[in-house]
Amino acid sequence: MIVHRRHLLYSLAAGAVLAAFLFVADTWFDAFTLRVLNLCAIYVVLALSLNLVNGFTGLFSLGHAGFMAVGAYTSALLTMTPEQKEVNFFLEPIAPWLAHLHLPFLPALVAAGLVAALLGFLLGAPVLRLKDDYLAIATLGFAEIIRVVLTNTQNITNGALGLKGLPAFASTWVVWGCAALSAAFMAFLVRSSYGRALKAVRDDEIAAGAMGIDVFRVKVVSFTASSFMAGVGGALLGHVLTTIDPKMFTFMLTFSILLIVVLGGIGSITGSIAGAIGVTILMELLRFLDGPIDLGVVQLEARPGLRMVVFSILLMAVVLFRQRGLMGNREFSWSLFSRAGLWPRSGRGKHGLA
Repeated sequence: MIVHRRHLLYSLAAGAVLAAFLFVADTWFDAFTLRVLNLCAIYVVLALSLNLVNGFTGLFSLGHAGFMAVGAYTSALLTMTPEQKEVNFFLEPIAPWLAHLHLPFLPALVAAGLVAALLGFLLGAPVLRLKDDYLAIATLGFAEIIRVVLTNTQNITNGALGLKGLPAFASTWVVWGCAALSAAFMAFLVRSSYGRALKAVRDDEIAAGAMGIDVFRVKVVSFTASSFMAGVGGALLGHVLTTIDPKMFTFMLTFSILLIVVLGGIGSITGSIAGAIGVTILMELLRFLDGPIDLGVVQLEARPGLRMVVFSILLMAVVLFRQRGLMGNREFSWSLFSRAGLWPRSGRGKHGLA
């Protein structure tokens, strides 16, 4: 009990340090650095949402970009003023029922998640009877259908031109608040009896069904919850970038999130958080490789794409030496410091969430 109280105090102290860091960042960081920091939080939300399906339920889904697009467009159309919509829709006027529809940011953010969750439920009902590669292909096809629909519904989404001048509502506190809520939701879920049902379905569907678990319902609920989080993440992304278009939501976006999940550890909450922050920052740190490089005695010409080459090599090295990702299926706990000799041993404690 004493150990648990001590770990709780450590966690509260760590939360206070993080809050102080966000305050300093929000006050003194320049716009570019702050945007990278906020993108880290958004990718935390997206990585957790994909890990809920792929890591904890064992479903191989590749449709996240579609749910993100639905969330981004829903929130954008609900938060833009009639004047902003009129400026954007100059090739073809916006649909009359949508022209004066306007909501504050928070209800719009919830609506974005709900619309994405509804689509996830409608899609999950038929396709979750598929498994493995067939499910991946079906969800990938859904994401492509969404992108094509967004491109061709000119009077609703402004087509390929996209939407510009979105209100920048996704501040540092908003995105990191959503990331914290997502992590707390996932921690609560995997510790609950429903979380154990998710893992049972992931490990062996037949055995889970024999134990009385409604396998299909567990899959649909997990897929719907994941779609909600992806819709919220897409909405936050739109309000950080203040512009969206259908080309943003291609398979490469889903691939980037899947990369974060695999790198961090499939079935690990803290792995997804560490992977999202690490990959986002590393991608920005390596950006100088795309331009001219001055080595003092040698001047190298700009090689566009060199950043992705180096990034891919680093990923291959990580996967070769850590095949289950940085965290595997384990979670961070203060006891890890004690076992690593970095913290005084204070008795027996839990070793993680999983």
